Amino acid sequence: MTDTPDEVKRLYRDLLMRRSGAERLEMGCRMFDTARAFMRASLGDPSGTDRSREMTARLFLRTYGTDFDPVIRDRIAAWLRGHGSGGRHRRDRR
Repeated sequence: MTDTPDEVKRLYRDLLMRRSGAERLEMGCRMFDTARAFMRASLGDPSGTDRSREMTARLFLRTYGTDFDPVIRDRIAAWLRGHGSGGRHRRDRR
């Protein structure tokens, strides 16, 4: 659903396009960081300090979980948790 008039959409786009590419990239990165902070808080990490493999897997699932088919999604989450590849990441193998 969109209730934004076309004139307002054009104005908004024009204002964004007046910014440099670097400024637009920085804006996008800040928006992603804000969204990630909301996700962390909703997953029980309001301070954003949990760097566990489990939190990494949960953030992946929340962020990208619908972008993959279920089998691939679960394999990636297991790998992030350290349960794939015999508990080691591929780059850790010798």
